[in-house]
Amino acid sequence: MAGPVVNGTQVSYIGQDCSEIPEHLGRAYGHLAKRLDLSFNLLRSLEGLSAFRSLEELILDNNLLGNDLVLPGLPRLHTLTLNKNQITELENLLDHLAEVTPSLEYLSLLGNVACPNELVSLDKDEDDYKRYRCFVLHKLPNLKFLDAQKVTRIEREEALARGAFMKVLKPKASSDVVSKSPESQYSPLPSGSRDLTNHRGVLGRCHYVYYGKHSEGNRFIRDDQL
Repeated sequence: MAGPVVNGTQVSYIGQDCSEIPEHLGRAYGHLAKRLDLSFNLLRSLEGLSAFRSLEELILDNNLLGNDLVLPGLPRLHTLTLNKNQITELENLLDHLAEVTPSLEYLSLLGNVACPNELVSLDKDEDDYKRYRCFVLHKLPNLKFLDAQKVTRIEREEALARGAFMKVLKPKASSDVVSKSPESQYSPLPSGSRDLTNHRGVLGRCHYVYYGKHSEGNRFIRDDQL
């Protein structure tokens, strides 16, 4: 099994089936890493992340992280993707992120029960997703992108006026467990990005993806998807 892939200040440790961040990874690269990709593992804890204090981007897609997720203080982190994990409750996570990632501008939670859309549950619709966005922006008003979609001025105004009343209720217990089987595995990442030699961490197409060719949204969209 391949080990870490390092390119300057970018460190990728993808598809290693690790349940926790290896200590040797932090010892070797914690002091230099500004971008860390730990996607497609079996992470349930982020305890070893404390060695990576200078992170600006953190990719944690397709792991087993749940509502007990704890990040260390990462004052420089501006990009965090937690797609396809096992997060079912939103408010505690957002309060935690507001405390430990004050510079956060790009957040994606697609594929989690806490992110209500058709990718998770057929009984969710666009109105559910809009309410979710409003509540997230109420808690994290500095976000520029949420789930690969650019935050608009209207959304900011609505979050300021009504975001506190848009709290997303916890779903029924039967919906809390997201299947991890290969047959039903969902990834917001395009298949080409799963190659261990390609660690760009981009987000894939979804019902809510922003497609503007000349906006900052393109940092989350591959050229071949335009």
